[in-house]
Amino acid sequence: QVQLVESGGGSVQAGGSLRLSCAAEEYTYTYYCKGWFRQALGKEREGVATINRHGEPKYADSVKGRFTISKDDAKNTFYLQMNDLKPEDTATYYCAATGNFDCTVESVTHSAPGQGTQVSVSP
Repeated sequence: QVQLVESGGGSVQAGGSLRLSCAAEEYTYTYYCKGWFRQALGKEREGVATINRHGEPKYADSVKGRFTISKDDAKNTFYLQMNDLKPEDTATYYCAATGNFDCTVESVTHSAPGQGTQVSVSP
């Protein structure tokens, strides 16, 4: 069972920044692909960013240049730094870990969601 705990959400104005964290249970952290997806109210899940074991990131077009995914192997934790936030980024954000070697942003959307962390961006 994948065990992940998200934190760091909040409410900001457009243009602001937030940093999300995902703490993984030790075995879960060994999964090849780690990432984030989000789901806004009434909308489909959207893959946001992934990072593989080698530290190679991938991003959805909607967040490229604004979001950065990173990981700290010593802490079994990975992060999503979100800058220049826009109202359309408002959603519940979930982290995920999978064995998918493609590690596409779409692949993490199939993961079972944890409790998530809410991000709200006002105009």
